[in-house]
Amino acid sequence: MRRRSAYKRPGRGISGGNRKIAIGAAVAALVAGGLAVGTGLSSASTACDGLDQSLRDTQQFMAEQRANPNAQTEAILKNRQEVIDLINLQRRQAGCTGDVAAPPTAPPAAPPAAPPVAETTAPAPVEETTAPPANNGGGDATGEVVCKGSTVTLSGEAGAPFASSGTFPLGTRLKVTNLDNDKSITVSVESTSGSCILLNNAAFEEVREPGKFLIRRAVIERVG
Repeated sequence: MRRRSAYKRPGRGISGGNRKIAIGAAVAALVAGGLAVGTGLSSASTACDGLDQSLRDTQQFMAEQRANPNAQTEAILKNRQEVIDLINLQRRQAGCTGDVAAPPTAPPAAPPAAPPVAETTAPAPVEETTAPPANNGGGDATGEVVCKGSTVTLSGEAGAPFASSGTFPLGTRLKVTNLDNDKSITVSVESTSGSCILLNNAAFEEVREPGKFLIRRAVIERVG
């Protein structure tokens, strides 16, 4: 007489209903994991966009300084290299993997041609102008809108809030408003860069949106 084996195939003890529940839970876990990964990648991409743009602007500015040196070039290049080192550190911390190549060195600018001698005419009457409103450091000051359409990112410099600019002289006071969250800050230009305005870390922190290193919708006003 043949004896019936006591061995049972795996899975025979799971009912059809329980098996569907187990499969549904596994699918839900996979979908949730995919959403988490996608959200993380999107946030990292946004952060890297601003850091990469700041790095490109700084590299371009250094290339222009090397092509057209002056008495301040050595000190400026040293300062900007420290900024690049800080930006690269922030890029590594944010997981940025894109290669931001340095721009080619531009040839030295040719000296400007002497303007043609024009016939002298009587000077036009000088109109009286009203001086722009003085800024007392508050965020409510308004002034002339400049650098229309410019985006704003950070320079990577530490210290109290200030700005760097390649458009305005040192000491100029600029108000930056982030239209995406209606936050604004008024800062003085204290160093040079290759952009209309870059905010140092402390100033940028006051007006940025969480997790973003680029202000795409900005209003920049000269207030002093």
